[in-house]
Amino acid sequence: MASTNLSPTNGHVLTDWHPEDPDFWTTRGRAIATRNLWISIPALLLAFSVWMVWSVVVAKLPSIGFDYTTDQLFWLAALPGLSGATLRIFYSFMIPIFGGRKWTALSTATLLLPALGIGFAVQNPNTPYSMFLILALMCGFGGGNFASSMANIAYFYPKAQKGNALAMNAGLGNLGVSVMQFVVPLVITFGVFGAIGGAPQQLANGGELFMQNAGFIWVPFIAIAAVVAWFGMNDIASATASFKTQSVIFGRFHNWVMSFLYTGTFGSFIGYSAGFPLLMKTQFPDVNVLQYAFLGPLVGALSRSGTGWISDRFGGGRVTLWTFMGMIIAVWGVLQFLPSGADAGNFWGFFACFMVLFFLTGVGNASTFQMIPTIMRQEVPRLNPGLDPKATLKQSEMESAGIIAFTSAIAAYGAFFIPKAYGISIDYTGAPNAALWGFMIFYAICVVVTWFFYSRKGAPAPC
Repeated sequence: MASTNLSPTNGHVLTDWHPEDPDFWTTRGRAIATRNLWISIPALLLAFSVWMVWSVVVAKLPSIGFDYTTDQLFWLAALPGLSGATLRIFYSFMIPIFGGRKWTALSTATLLLPALGIGFAVQNPNTPYSMFLILALMCGFGGGNFASSMANIAYFYPKAQKGNALAMNAGLGNLGVSVMQFVVPLVITFGVFGAIGGAPQQLANGGELFMQNAGFIWVPFIAIAAVVAWFGMNDIASATASFKTQSVIFGRFHNWVMSFLYTGTFGSFIGYSAGFPLLMKTQFPDVNVLQYAFLGPLVGALSRSGTGWISDRFGGGRVTLWTFMGMIIAVWGVLQFLPSGADAGNFWGFFACFMVLFFLTGVGNASTFQMIPTIMRQEVPRLNPGLDPKATLKQSEMESAGIIAFTSAIAAYGAFFIPKAYGISIDYTGAPNAALWGFMIFYAICVVVTWFFYSRKGAPAPC
């Protein structure tokens, strides 16, 4: 039976890690992996909270004296998605280079910069728009964290439990969007930090808001999470690789196919989360949208964390196929309830269809990630027939972790493109319908791709 030895030079480095060994996993591995997972989850939750905080802040900026156009507001909602997705590409390769513990602590600590920056910027009505653009880009630090977090957790678990562990990490981490959209509207209504938090902003109706709390509220929790990650997590000695070694995934065909499909699932989740509050506000201005905005990301996050078992039972490819079909129907439903001409639309019908859409993105998030290790367990032996079983397993694990991280990077661009698609559609046509029709066409293509490569009889990589 293998045993876990801690490096004598660094008590946080696991020098002997064999999660596929049943005896090792039962006696030592499960407890260590579980501890790292439950430290990773709140750190990732905070990352998502900071990443998507602009989705709420932009809806309130006009009321506290910032006179921006609808297009400018959609730019602020979209830019964190652009920077977050781009950072994910680089963060995808950080775990094997720096180690999971060190990188998680460092990347969590960087969230302090946008959190503090937002808190100070919104207190000054003379803050230039360019500063808000910079802060929106800095919120992308939170988006980048997802890629490294998922790659890190993937190393800790055996194949049989990897799908559920990744679903838990991602799903409960994604919950940060909903937590933020619930917490921020509450904390901006009173002086949480007293005099040290700054004066309130006056509203035209005589009320007041403490918009700085949208940033400041996360600061103590981020600091605690970074410290806990530094002292409580582990680096895995065998999970080391240079960028050159990891870059083999760029030559893997299925890396690109799964990046496309994951854009349809996670890209939709994060894009809809980023644009949902402002979309509701523009289409149904008489509704207090911030009362309901958090429910969409909440449904999507809980769906992701709670439906991983469906793919384990029925196969990720099959579940992904049916998920995209359902998303087409849900988007069509949204279109039926939007305002049109003299028709004021139906908010509750619109809202219900979006809740179904958020639920399906969660199911699809879990199913597409479940597919990746299964695909690479088939592809690596085919592409490297000379490797012995142990080397094949290690290569499969390394490539799976890299692809999981990289696909999450590409998919995160949905957080930019979906809000911008709304903004462009509204700017040119006066309504978001054109953007929604574009999403439906994209999901239809995803159905065809999933069926051809993964779910049909005789598919190249059935899963």
